[in-house]
Amino acid sequence: MDNFFTTQVLGMQWLSDFIRNLLLNFNVNLDSKFGGSLHFFIYDVLKITILLCFLIFVISYIQSYFSPQRSKKILGKCNGFFANILAALLGTITPFCSCSSIPLFIGFSSAGLPLSVTLSFLISSPMVDLGSLVLLSSVFGLKIAAIYVIVGLIIAVIGGSLLGNLDEKKYIQEYILSIQNTNLQEFEMSQKDRVVYAKEQTFQTFKKVFFYIIVGVAIGAYIHNWIPQDFIQNLLGKDNFFGVILAVLVGAPMYADIFGVIPIAEALYLKGATLGVVLSFMMAVTTLSLPSMIMLSRAMKPKLLALFIGYCVISIVMVGYIFNIFEKIFI
Repeated sequence: MDNFFTTQVLGMQWLSDFIRNLLLNFNVNLDSKFGGSLHFFIYDVLKITILLCFLIFVISYIQSYFSPQRSKKILGKCNGFFANILAALLGTITPFCSCSSIPLFIGFSSAGLPLSVTLSFLISSPMVDLGSLVLLSSVFGLKIAAIYVIVGLIIAVIGGSLLGNLDEKKYIQEYILSIQNTNLQEFEMSQKDRVVYAKEQTFQTFKKVFFYIIVGVAIGAYIHNWIPQDFIQNLLGKDNFFGVILAVLVGAPMYADIFGVIPIAEALYLKGATLGVVLSFMMAVTTLSLPSMIMLSRAMKPKLLALFIGYCVISIVMVGYIFNIFEKIFI
């Protein structure tokens, strides 16, 4: 039953078989590079689109119960390590990329929430969400996806706790701290309103990320069918000790969300990249993209931004090597 759920429901093997048979009916040679790329592209675009729309609708519906005002109230009532855990968990039901979570980080900071809490949220929000759990499960299986999410939450909680000891007046931009903390009136939504909200969020998010899905799947299809396996194995395989560091350095400047990066990660893994390399690459892309860091520089002063980037890079690299060491256990 578990195998059926992973392969047929999450992995949509039925869709892959359908597209394969459809292409064969059009006399497409699936053993050729072009045919293999075409099958990979159509299958992954459709699979990710179906999962994307379903996930965004469900998560947006859940998110309708946690408006920014309500989230501020919840986090404001908690203290200490528990507050960091709660902030990291709240990050899992927020938007899918770091550029979307930064405005919430600014809002939480201006509301007077502790720096440790806002940083745990900021790390968790793009790195681990419910979408990453389902999408990773469709490619790597539920065990690896669950471990990925748990490790991401641990990074977020520890990062917030460590960096949160800093004096935020010295490390957060003054204009954020000077914003008036107004308590906006919170409107209770009906069930119908929540469904409408979820539909709107699904449509808006789909429009925003579909381009990155197309690009990510195209890159994945190229890697999967045109780049020699020996090249990937030599560069990112188990014999290259620096593969994890290379993956993080290459992934960090890129801008993509979890939906765009998973096809690339899948193709790299199938070509021989180690599990640690693939997951650290994904974490780097979703957490440390260059546009996100530019946006974050508007909220953080340079020293805190450098500490934030440094902590995330070191943590992601460590996670990559841990996954490489225990890859046989995880798979």
